[in-house]
Amino acid sequence: MLPLSTFVAEGMARLSQGPHPDRARQDAERLLLYLLGKDKAWLMAHGDEGLPGRQADRYAEMLERRYRGEPIQYITGETEFYGLPFRVTPNVLIPRPETEHLVEKVIELAAAFKQPRIVDVGTGSGAIAVALACEIPQAVVTSIDLSPAALAIATENAKRNEVALRFLEGDLLTPVAGERFEIVVSNPPYVPEADRDSLSVEVRDYEPELALFAGEEGLAIYRRLIPAARAVLVPGGFVALEIGYGQGPVVGRLLAKSGFQQIEFVPDLQGIPRVACGRFIP
Repeated sequence: MLPLSTFVAEGMARLSQGPHPDRARQDAERLLLYLLGKDKAWLMAHGDEGLPGRQADRYAEMLERRYRGEPIQYITGETEFYGLPFRVTPNVLIPRPETEHLVEKVIELAAAFKQPRIVDVGTGSGAIAVALACEIPQAVVTSIDLSPAALAIATENAKRNEVALRFLEGDLLTPVAGERFEIVVSNPPYVPEADRDSLSVEVRDYEPELALFAGEEGLAIYRRLIPAARAVLVPGGFVALEIGYGQGPVVGRLLAKSGFQQIEFVPDLQGIPRVACGRFIP
């Protein structure tokens, strides 16, 4: 029986030939640790131990999936967002660290209300909605998605993190027409179709197109969502949106055209505008 250190070395050699050779050792170790249910410190202390045949076959299968470019999060079915555990499948977008800026901004905005009603449009895995429900326990959070499969994952993640959310299936804010909210939040699809070929293999070939692309300029959802958000907000309510690179000026104009004021942009750690906000003041 080969020692674990040998499996890591062979896994690294295989992944070094894949799309991300710079992460070969890290990925090889991460997959093995997931398989074993152990941490890196344990692996360092037990590198001479063997791996049973069935687990060795499973590890080889996981390595091959990663070699082909499949995201590790889909292979393990697990990821972390805002310090919380989430299940992810190819039916949902993998939550990005950049989206935590959106969560932080909504937490800040929610402080203006005693019991904010928040609606998360295009909830996907439920990452934003669940994080907000955890951080703002007095909030009433509604999650909407067009995909029943995504809603099933989001529901599972809400239960896993022990928060109560309302889940609705439908296009943008259609399921809550006639209702009113203090905050509308969304990380909508915003990748231009023209950028498809420049995306990494993990994103282009594995993540759901419905959650990625929004027309030739990547602005199709904003053009529909921003006026729809204005229609469901109470006076003094906010809309908060994640935006793509270079989209700030156009999104800002769309917000202003729909009557939003106090428009601002929140940068990510690279200084790139990542969140756009506006307030409805009649």
